[in-house]
Amino acid sequence: MSSPTMARAAGRISPGRGVRPLVRHSLALTRRNLRKAMASPGQIIDATLMPVTLSLVFIYTFGGAVSGDSAEYRQYLMPGIMALTITTTCRTSGIALNMDFTTGVMDRYRSMPVARSAVLIGRILADTCRILAGLLVVLAFGFLIGFRVHTSVAATAAAIGILLLYGAALCLVQAFIGLAARGMETVQSVSTLAMVPLQFGSSIFVPPDTMPSWLRLVVENNPMTAVVDASRSLMIGGPVAHSALMAVLWSFAFIAVFAPLSVWKYRTRG
Repeated sequence: MSSPTMARAAGRISPGRGVRPLVRHSLALTRRNLRKAMASPGQIIDATLMPVTLSLVFIYTFGGAVSGDSAEYRQYLMPGIMALTITTTCRTSGIALNMDFTTGVMDRYRSMPVARSAVLIGRILADTCRILAGLLVVLAFGFLIGFRVHTSVAATAAAIGILLLYGAALCLVQAFIGLAARGMETVQSVSTLAMVPLQFGSSIFVPPDTMPSWLRLVVENNPMTAVVDASRSLMIGGPVAHSALMAVLWSFAFIAVFAPLSVWKYRTRG
């Protein structure tokens, strides 16, 4: 093949440059990922049914023991369950990326004129949409069993916005795990273990002031606690500024660290 012909062929398969091709490719891959999610019962269960089941178990089994009253505990727990929804849903980011490499889908992407960063953006956008759907389902279920917002629609929307930002950040963490690990079993194990300290070392289930001083110090500095406290205050009332600021800072810190790491690992993985 002559040099001009090779140059024309390379031009046809090189990723489009600029913002518009990146946006177009990212949205196309987002649609592809959402279609796959809709066809996967496991992803639907993770995003919706699992948080609903946990809500019922904790409110009606442990609510009386924790708060002395199931109704009072319901008000405390539901914003935390919304945050818990994020940790169960975001694992798909790493699992799906790892599976795409294993099945050869990534090889197809690399041979097509698709911006490389669009693959990651499309994955994160799709999983953020799934997180939003899960949050709305859990909130609607909370209303059904008696949870009530004591602030305003705007404050509730702000709470959902903070939860979504944190969810996108955790999706990037999971994306890096999925890209760094070679086997699916490793991805599943590491992704689950990475979420355990965030879930159970936070204020999701129990107020930190009921804990021993050494554990309270850990819990109060857990990023999940900041997110839960911010969303809880925005929906049922209480001081918002500090917890909301810390939630946003933690989210951007995760994004600043794991976005470039995920892009680097995607480009260098063979």
